[in-house]
Amino acid sequence: MAEANAAPGASAARSRDLHQRTGPLILANAWSIGSARKLEAMGFAAIGSSSAALAAGYGLPANQVERERVPCHAAALAAATPRPAPADLEDGFNTRPGDRAEPIRLAVAAGLAGGSMDDVTGDEARPIHDFGIAAARVAAAAGAAKSSGTGFVLTARAENFARGRPELDDTVVRLRASEAAGANVLFAPNLPTPQAVRAVCAAVSRLVNVLMGPLCPDWTLEELRAEGVRRVSRGHALAKVADDAWTAAARGVLEEGRFRYRRAVVERLGP
Repeated sequence: MAEANAAPGASAARSRDLHQRTGPLILANAWSIGSARKLEAMGFAAIGSSSAALAAGYGLPANQVERERVPCHAAALAAATPRPAPADLEDGFNTRPGDRAEPIRLAVAAGLAGGSMDDVTGDEARPIHDFGIAAARVAAAAGAAKSSGTGFVLTARAENFARGRPELDDTVVRLRASEAAGANVLFAPNLPTPQAVRAVCAAVSRLVNVLMGPLCPDWTLEELRAEGVRRVSRGHALAKVADDAWTAAARGVLEEGRFRYRRAVVERLGP
């Protein structure tokens, strides 16, 4: 385990410091110990996990990994590098508000700098928790984070746009409630336009995270900064690029009988 993450709360304290700096903090989402160490060597200041990347590594759909594997995977990434390591804790692995304390306690014990929790139900017919339940879950998580005394950075996610409910007004209401409940970072994945990003950033006073995943618009860091964004995460984007690259190289052997791996990657992804 990395020495810098050995003391409980050390990584969270560094994460708090990073979140207080001006300019967007880029959260590089790793998918393995090797990728975490490479991202650290490249100079990224914070390295997080991705539940979608973890699921893909097991050949499973997103959000289908057993609950025990998620904090263990995030802890392994945290131990691999001294960089602050927030985790994707999905929906907190349970449905009752009081139970939200358990994944926070596990994350703190693992030396994680923070974690994000969403308002997804897991039910396709009713994908998002009712407002009252969602707010209570954030309040429970925020209470657990605060009582840990580590400075754990809690990110609250409002998943409307990622779950087929493009309702900006409801998203803003949910993020405001999360802010009032004590969340440190607010996150609405898949906001579709700069105007939507601006509206969210203007509606709250806490730091706003924007996802730049595989299917997101090609916005620049400067454009995001201009809209008020304070943190940018990549989700499973980097993991997908890696997966596409080795898949293209392997397919080249089967389809062409050739072993020109670099050519296969270039043809699939571009130079």
